[in-house]
Amino acid sequence: MATESPGRRCNFGVTTRLMRIIINADDLGASQKINDAIFNFMSRGIVSSATILVNAPALNDALTRIPNYPDNSFGIHLNLTQYRPVSSNESLGEILDNNGNFTKKLFHITPSFALLRGILFELSCQIEKLQDGGVIPSHIDSHHHIHTIPFMFPVIKRLQQKFGIRKVRLARNLYSPSGPAYSKLLLIKKRLWNYALRNLISTTTTSTFTDFKTFVDIACNRNLTSRSIELQTHPGNEDVKEDALLQSGWMDRVPFETSIISYRDL
Repeated sequence: MATESPGRRCNFGVTTRLMRIIINADDLGASQKINDAIFNFMSRGIVSSATILVNAPALNDALTRIPNYPDNSFGIHLNLTQYRPVSSNESLGEILDNNGNFTKKLFHITPSFALLRGILFELSCQIEKLQDGGVIPSHIDSHHHIHTIPFMFPVIKRLQQKFGIRKVRLARNLYSPSGPAYSKLLLIKKRLWNYALRNLISTTTTSTFTDFKTFVDIACNRNLTSRSIELQTHPGNEDVKEDALLQSGWMDRVPFETSIISYRDL
């Protein structure tokens, strides 16, 4: 595959003193259009990693094409907020709609023990389905960041233990100065969550996590000192509209040296 990014060469697998950047495309498997966009950017060396929605409509297309990209990493995009579950578990009813599809109710409830057990079973089934499709997940993240909900922490740790996955996406810790203000309490909670993620069952993470646009907005105006950073992107998603920025030659505007890596290299 091609490994040339706009403006600067991408050195997959090379350890340097540069800022190491993982550009991760979320939602692989969501649709044919999204799959096409993600794999196109991978072929051009612009995206280095992706996470897979195993209960989404275009999963099989994604699984068929993944072997063509051995230099990229592919993780699991755990999902409890969209599409149907992959398991049959009555305890999930509290977070489903009348048609049996996931909703965003997870963000507005205090889960029972039965629901948490059902969630652990469902997410285990999602990882197993990915493995059965021939992909050993390189890392864990989640749709709508559900893995960073505090009551999900023991579930994520149990999944790490069960499947031996040692790399996980942080809670966001880099914000745009022009964006909404966040309370000091929330920021402290995120720091504590990230500390616990790294240290309760040793887990490898990047130093920093944010979305791609925020990174470009900040990095083009000042130096950043993070040793490694993951940038979340959504190629092919018309609501987010990042495709033009991804291929805009942004590396040439960043005032420090960078090296694009995948989760395999972290």
